[in-house]
Amino acid sequence: MKITRRAALGTVLATPALALAQAQAWQPTRPLRLIVTYPPGGVNDIVGRIIADTLGRELGQAVIIENRAGAGGNIGTVAVAQAEADGYTILFGTTAIFGVNPVLYANSGVDAVRDFTSLGTIGEVANILSVVPDRVRATNLQDFIREAKSRPLVYGSVGNGSSSHLSASVFLRMAGIEATHVPYRGSSPLVAAMLAKEVDFGFDTTATSTAQIRAGSLRALAVTTTRRASALPDVPTMIEAGLAGYDLGIWFNLAVAKRTPEPIVARLTEALAKARDELTAQRLRTAFVEPFIVPAAENQSFVAASAARWQDIARQARIAID
Repeated sequence: MKITRRAALGTVLATPALALAQAQAWQPTRPLRLIVTYPPGGVNDIVGRIIADTLGRELGQAVIIENRAGAGGNIGTVAVAQAEADGYTILFGTTAIFGVNPVLYANSGVDAVRDFTSLGTIGEVANILSVVPDRVRATNLQDFIREAKSRPLVYGSVGNGSSSHLSASVFLRMAGIEATHVPYRGSSPLVAAMLAKEVDFGFDTTATSTAQIRAGSLRALAVTTTRRASALPDVPTMIEAGLAGYDLGIWFNLAVAKRTPEPIVARLTEALAKARDELTAQRLRTAFVEPFIVPAAENQSFVAASAARWQDIARQARIAID
């Protein structure tokens, strides 16, 4: 194909125009809302506030946290899905929202994998199996399993159908034990209940349990991931403690409705990438959360694959929503 001088010149002249168009990307002109689907004080709220600070800096606008708790995070998820898809309403996503709620709330009309675009992952935490010292004698996982088989026990979670609840459900099934479940509305109420000795044990994240474990108020027996939590290096994984094949980690991301225009998605994705700097990583570690960044090219496929695995777990658990 012959390229004329005029065509070549046109290409050269178009290059600055293209650069100018890219430079004039979408820019918010008012504060944004980040919808956190759990109450204040829990790990979702903690991580949400950390990333909101640096994301707001990158966007040049405040990112305001709005806690919309209830229904395992589904109330807030539905609210974001129904909001104007203009980039000003962002979902603080979790494994529960993407990987559990589509099963538990199948009639809600919202499926996070189908209806949202992930802007990128932020961090990851393990749930910790902790027991209340005054109610449980066992100091390791195998002794605890034996104790649980010998008498009735009660456990708490951060909510019916939450990753906390499913972590417990998988543990009980794999260990061959039964226990009565008491769901609470978030991490803070669960920890308070454990400290008040209302339950025998519970599954909660490193972000909200570490301080109480270090203080001796709770006794940690194992973490749910395949690697130990850096905040509690002496606590074994479930696999190390003798429960082969147990592997359940919890990640967080930011997402917008899939119908959001591409220029807005691109700008928010770029801002999030810059917001996940070393200072943010340090703040996450201080909150006992591990920085977790999936490469941009793999982001959507990672979320879909992880969600599919959690959905299988939710189906196997046969959890009924009240």
